[in-house]
Amino acid sequence: MVSVAAVLLCAGAAAASAGLHGADLRRGPVPALAGQYARVSAEVELTSDPRLTRPRIKGSHAAPTAVLLQAEVRRVRSPDGTVVDTRTPVLVIVDVNGRGQAGAGDGGGGGSGGGRSPWLSLLPSTRVRVAAQVVPAMAGGDRVAAVLRVRGGAPEVVAEASAVQRFAGRLREGLREATDGLDADARALLPGFVVGDTSRVTVELDEAFKATDLTHLLAVSGANFTILLALFIGPPGLAQRAERRGLAPRLGIPLRTTALAGGALTLGFVIVCRPEPSVVRAAACGSIALLAIATGRRRSLIPALATAVLLLVLYDPWLARSYGFLLSVLATGALLTLAPRWSAALQRRRVPPRPAEALAAAGAAQAVCAPVVAVLSAKVSLVAVPCNLLAEFAVAPATVLGFATLATAPVAMPVAECLAWCASWPAGWIADIARTGASLPGAGVDWPGSWTGALLLALVTVVGVAVGRRLMSHPWLVGACLVVFLLAVVQPPPLTRVITGWPPPGWRFVMCDVGQGDATVLAAGDGAGVVVDAGPDPVLADRCLTALGITRVPLVVLTHFHADHVAGLPGVLRGRSVGAIETTGFEEPADQAEFVHRHAAARRIPVTRAVAGEERRTGSLAWRVLWPPGAAPVPDGPNDASVTMLVRAAGLTLLLLGDLEPPGQRELARSPEAAALGAVDVVKVAHHGSAYQDPDLIRAMAPRLALISVGADNSYGHPAPSTVAALRAGGATVLRTDEDGAIAVAGTAKELLVARD
Repeated sequence: MVSVAAVLLCAGAAAASAGLHGADLRRGPVPALAGQYARVSAEVELTSDPRLTRPRIKGSHAAPTAVLLQAEVRRVRSPDGTVVDTRTPVLVIVDVNGRGQAGAGDGGGGGSGGGRSPWLSLLPSTRVRVAAQVVPAMAGGDRVAAVLRVRGGAPEVVAEASAVQRFAGRLREGLREATDGLDADARALLPGFVVGDTSRVTVELDEAFKATDLTHLLAVSGANFTILLALFIGPPGLAQRAERRGLAPRLGIPLRTTALAGGALTLGFVIVCRPEPSVVRAAACGSIALLAIATGRRRSLIPALATAVLLLVLYDPWLARSYGFLLSVLATGALLTLAPRWSAALQRRRVPPRPAEALAAAGAAQAVCAPVVAVLSAKVSLVAVPCNLLAEFAVAPATVLGFATLATAPVAMPVAECLAWCASWPAGWIADIARTGASLPGAGVDWPGSWTGALLLALVTVVGVAVGRRLMSHPWLVGACLVVFLLAVVQPPPLTRVITGWPPPGWRFVMCDVGQGDATVLAAGDGAGVVVDAGPDPVLADRCLTALGITRVPLVVLTHFHADHVAGLPGVLRGRSVGAIETTGFEEPADQAEFVHRHAAARRIPVTRAVAGEERRTGSLAWRVLWPPGAAPVPDGPNDASVTMLVRAAGLTLLLLGDLEPPGQRELARSPEAAALGAVDVVKVAHHGSAYQDPDLIRAMAPRLALISVGADNSYGHPAPSTVAALRAGGATVLRTDEDGAIAVAGTAKELLVARD
């Protein structure tokens, strides 16, 4: 009966808390103004750090960036002049352009790289006045009453942030300054490890962390606090004598003073790292553990975790809808329950204690969290456990050195820079693990992104654990399973070719399947390939080249600067020697051109301009640039400035048209370079097979094979039925990546061979 009463009491408290929070969303004039889409002048107080939206590829362009701010409206002036004081939670979206005003300073894949926006420098508790349009919040409920859309410009500060927040801001800014001189990965990751500042993390690195289930390391979380707490009071898992193995007893700090100092450390951690769900959960759980130490009643951390979760959900019911909070709680629960048992089982089978603990921790967290991750991403990572194991050795050094950098930066910047340099080594190791794991061909498998899929994965996990326990008594069988798993993930090209026939022997050209974009590889000798365009996704570009066994790229040709052709460039450059990058002379869009030049400069790769008439050869591969001419008039847009190439290999001819549209195609057909073009064996159809094609050029080319690089279910209607019909009417076989996957062309002009991945 006591348990039932306790459950009913908790349910009643939760209902009351949810009702009070729901009332906050309906209080005051803001909800009514949102229903009218009114334009207002409002004073808002920030409740979190501003963050910049990630640039995303939408067709040929990178989506514009915006600054997002969680805030409370404290005063609002309605269109009729009425001024009302209120306290209503809102989301402020500051629309800013993509060239400098919105830049995060270090840029992301395919994004802008300009100066840092002044909005990103605002601190929590700062009050600003904005002229905004009030719009309703997202349908289905949210923790904000409305969204305020602001049109750029500089923020009008009404009241500065509190002294505590200004101090925390100086610490965070000192950390950024101390890491400015590091390489790109460490400069991006260290502020994330220490204070949750991910503004420098590129989209490409972010996607690599997601693919390997290392996202919990990208931003500060409970793991960081656990490391700090363990450093101070000792490993919390050792219950009775945990507090006697940390720095506190070594410094002669009494037991209760240790708890008080730990509480101060907890408060400082939350203030500096901001009260994100995982941070608050870790701090609450740690506080309860410290209270147990202070009172001498040290109990299991399971009740502490349960109490922390209950109190946090009662305080903020919206946490119950947070997937991040759920994953954090599940991972912590797995580490406290499953991991010790699995570690003991491994040690009974003569696995050394340290590796057993690390393997058990990574396996338990992955087993419990994988079903929820599958719901979010519709994928299951096969490399999550090994990547987490390999990264585990670097997490503690990076975290401890990072916090040391944070603490010393305000008083001794040279010392902080030295500590940051030391921390850059483990941070770089973690970044390398994420990128390597994400680039493996078998890194992940598609999975139903629903709760039914989650239940299915949970069942598969339970069966897998049960089978694994039985296999542990047969070492040779375990070794064989590990070898099979390793081969399935790595998929070495020689073995893959034997099993799947991909890539086919003697392939000449491959059109990679990179979604709604272009990426073509021309064979240029053993392990070498000329890459024409890089697609929109670095991971897919890298995966295609890895499957083909390409380790050396003499030349990367970027036909034009639209994002669906250049945003995947980091994936082409990853782990490969690249001789040069050749581009069109029409450098628009400017942000994408700057993105290409920035990556080339970072790798010291020369960038040259392609001009009609240029001829090159490497091995048996030769090509001639047909377009654009050196003195061409300014085109209407980037598409008609596309580099167009006629490639010859083993007697086969391939025409690569980039994204040329009818005006450019007609000019090309009349140009001296294409006068003797004649029929070709293979054509890469312009602009993903759109309807805008010159029929005369199609008839003049008379291709035997037409390849269309296009994304499945794209919103543009590519390829156009009229284009496909015209190509087939001319006698061409039409293949498309959305239906056929990657496409390889082999053979000779007499016997054209095609293979599909």
